[in-house]
Amino acid sequence: MFARMTILQVVPENSDDAIKLFRKSVVPEAKKQKGYRGACLLTDQKSGKAIVVTFWRREADAAANEESRYYQEQLVKFLQYFSGPPMREGYTVSVHAMGAQGSPTGHITRRPLGRSLRRRKKQDK
Repeated sequence: MFARMTILQVVPENSDDAIKLFRKSVVPEAKKQKGYRGACLLTDQKSGKAIVVTFWRREADAAANEESRYYQEQLVKFLQYFSGPPMREGYTVSVHAMGAQGSPTGHITRRPLGRSLRRRKKQDK
């Protein structure tokens, strides 16, 4: 498996809008791409830093969607939100471990994570 990582700097006040656009526009389009295996959007809404990681069956699949202009078309959707140029890197996925309900194998839970976090906050009080 291959992962493409794009590091973005977004105007912090626009983070919520950028997240909505990613969810409603980028993800559905990505699912149509040959070799697509998944995506993660990591954000620090205070600083505006965002990291997009997309997973592809092979490096050739990621390269093919760049050649077809798909990648560039997705970036253009976000131009109004960027406060700096995006940086792109690619990596071979050496380990990809997901457990129950999509949680990392180091923290497997049988209940939704949100409920688990609320319980911890109550215990901390």
